Amino acid sequence: MADALAVHQLRKRYGANEALKGVDLRIGAGELVGLLGPNGAGKSTLVKIACGLVRPTSGTVRLGGAIGYLAELFRFPDWLSADELLVLHQKLARSPGGTGERRELLELVGLAEVADRRVGAMSKGMQQRLGIAQAMIGDPKLLLLDEPTSALDPAGRRTVRELLENLRERGVAVLLNSHLLSEVELVCDRVAIIARGEVVAAGSPDELSRAGGVEVTTGRGVRSFGQATREEVPQIVRELVEAGEDVYEVRVVRSSLEDTYLEVVGGK
Repeated sequence: MADALAVHQLRKRYGANEALKGVDLRIGAGELVGLLGPNGAGKSTLVKIACGLVRPTSGTVRLGGAIGYLAELFRFPDWLSADELLVLHQKLARSPGGTGERRELLELVGLAEVADRRVGAMSKGMQQRLGIAQAMIGDPKLLLLDEPTSALDPAGRRTVRELLENLRERGVAVLLNSHLLSEVELVCDRVAIIARGEVVAAGSPDELSRAGGVEVTTGRGVRSFGQATREEVPQIVRELVEAGEDVYEVRVVRSSLEDTYLEVVGGK
C-alpha cells in the first residue's frame, strides 16, 4: 500500500531562520509515528506544511489520501451538542456521510450515549475524544494529532491510547506530536526526533532505547559490566560462578527513550 505521508528533503525558511533543513519522513498505512522535539525544533512547521497551511521553501510532501487534523489548543463552540458539532464539520469537509458516519464516529470514540450533550458540559477527556471524531470525518487515511493527551489525567490518556490502537487496526495512520515520551513509547510503532530543523534520530522505541551494559547481583554486591551485551550474559555468569560467587540476579541495562532524546537534542 502507498505511504500515508512521504516527506522528502523538506525545507522551510522564515527570513533568516531556517525552520526545516531537509527533513525526510515516511508514515506507512496504518502506522503510528511519534514526533518528538523541543519547542522551536520545527515540529509545528512540519505539521502545518503537511496540512497545506504553510508552503515549503523546497522539498516535497506526498499524501496517500485525505487527512484529518486536531490542533493542540482546539476550542469547539460550547453551545453545540456532539452530534451538531460533527454536522458542522461534515459541512466544512463536504462529507456525504450523514447520520451514519456521525453515529459510527461517536461509537468509535465512546461518545454514542452522549450525542446530545453540549460541548460545554463535557469533560476535557470527552472533548479530546470528540476532537478525534471530528478529525475522522471524511474517512481520512492520515490523522495529524497535536498533543492529544497533554491535558488529560492517566485514565484519560489510557482511553486515548486505546483509541489510537483502534485506529491502527482500522488502517488509519497517525502522526502524533507529543511531549509525553512515555505515551509515545507505549503506543507508537516508530519515533522521529527533530531538533534544530533536522531529524536527529528515528526508529522504533526499542531501537532508540539502546543497551547500556549488564548488572549482576552477587553475594558480594552488584557487579557492573558497562560494555557487555545480552549475548555475553551466560559467559559472565559462568565466570562469576567459577570464581566462587553466588549469582542472585542478572539485569540487562537499557537506556530509556528519554535518555536518547536528551542525548540527541543536546540536553543534559
